[in-house]
Amino acid sequence: MTVYGTALDLASFQSHLTVNDYKNIGADYAIVKTTESTNYVNPYIRSLIDRSAGGGVKGFAFYHFGRFHNDAQAVAEANYFIANSKAQANVQPGTLMILDAEISNMPTSSVNVFLDTVRNAGFHTGFYTYKYLLPNFGLESIHQHMDMFWLAAYPLANGKPAGKNPDFNYFPSANYVDMWQHTDNLLGYNVDGSVILTDNAIKLFNPSDAAKPEPNKPIEQEKPVIKTELPSNHWVDDLGDRWFAESGTFITSTAINLRWGAKANSALIAILPANSEVKYDAWSRHDGYVWLRQPRPNNQYGYLVCRDANNNQPLGTFK
Repeated sequence: MTVYGTALDLASFQSHLTVNDYKNIGADYAIVKTTESTNYVNPYIRSLIDRSAGGGVKGFAFYHFGRFHNDAQAVAEANYFIANSKAQANVQPGTLMILDAEISNMPTSSVNVFLDTVRNAGFHTGFYTYKYLLPNFGLESIHQHMDMFWLAAYPLANGKPAGKNPDFNYFPSANYVDMWQHTDNLLGYNVDGSVILTDNAIKLFNPSDAAKPEPNKPIEQEKPVIKTELPSNHWVDDLGDRWFAESGTFITSTAINLRWGAKANSALIAILPANSEVKYDAWSRHDGYVWLRQPRPNNQYGYLVCRDANNNQPLGTFK
């Protein structure tokens, strides 16, 4: 069977993985957990995207762990998933958004309602479950409401490291499988690993340019790794950029992009108009610009350019 690539399932359990870890794993794609039920948002979404992108991951999808038992709950959870994926990862229409169905007594009809709510909001839909749970669902019915099917079945005992090329003698015999999650400990990194088996899945991870989700591009890690050999007010982040602690306020003199990372291709948070006041706590000079870091709620950060590093001309005033 042809394998088109490797995908990782990233949740809070993988928040310790570094850029170098992702480089060593060598995965092509990542599916990041956004939400669960209507009361949990993954606090590590940004760092999981940032570090995996810095380590070579080139496409992203997002998933929700479902807890619903009826149609009304399914709609509420789908809307919670959509809203928080937009807020935390700036997902765009066409992004692959997946339901993780692992609980008992989840009706197939409610699965379809969840998927339809996500699809009607402009996203592609995916369905994930374990092989042993598959008899609990009406796959033929769900197939009409999903764009991608992701199935888990582990040929090796849980906890035992597995390589990136599974034994296809153990391939789960089910219809429509686009991705097979074959291990919960890929290469010993304690991360769920899947092989991508269809062109359909590849297309969903790489939507058209008009619909491509902005997290596909490498963006700055929001929690820089401090290196002990530097003074305490300096640090170098995982992408090699040096930062300096400094508190102040910057007032823009022109419209400036506020981004999720300190890179020109980082995902956009907003376009700040002239005369916007931005409180910052650190700065960095790299890639032709001087960047400021803006603290934001939930231990996140925004980044904006304040100077052209070549001529040192400010794009506003400081106070």
